[in-house]
Amino acid sequence: MNATTSYLESVKKQFLYYKMLGEKAMEQLEPEQLFVAVNNDTNSIAVIVKHLSGNMLSRWTNFLTTDGEKETRNRDAEFENDLQTKEEVLTAWNAGWNCFFGALESLQPELLLEIIYIRNEGHTVIEAINRQLAHYPYHIGQIVFYSKQLKNSDWDSLSIPKNKSNSYNATKFAQEKTIKNFTEEEFRRLK
Repeated sequence: MNATTSYLESVKKQFLYYKMLGEKAMEQLEPEQLFVAVNNDTNSIAVIVKHLSGNMLSRWTNFLTTDGEKETRNRDAEFENDLQTKEEVLTAWNAGWNCFFGALESLQPELLLEIIYIRNEGHTVIEAINRQLAHYPYHIGQIVFYSKQLKNSDWDSLSIPKNKSNSYNATKFAQEKTIKNFTEEEFRRLK
């Protein structure tokens, strides 16, 4: 495997991980909790999802040939909630991720240094991917944090539970060294 192929596999794993974190956080909530905003300056989880989806659809639809800030995108409207149900939230979530992963799947390693544009500013495809690797986990962190606040004591940890690091590490270090790779079947299931 060459470095560019390795890079693509690595970013797929990272994005799948963050997608999974967002989904596991939202799964723990009651449907109405997706729409809670604590004040006028915060966004509900539904609004965060709507923004992520809007960004993904704009950035990754025809990304090699059109600007990543599509004329059809209304970014300001992404922060006004018009989603009504958990199903609508998940539909928006999946539409964005499907578009993004479809774009990643279509990439050939030799295209990673091609210049694409976001708001008329040139980026290599690698830079555009890395830009989103910072942006998407930022918002997913908000979803996880907000979910923990809303769920309170019934929260099932998405990482190593509090005060369990030593036992987790003991288990890990008792095993053979491995390299985590997603099989094609795992990748399809996570998408």
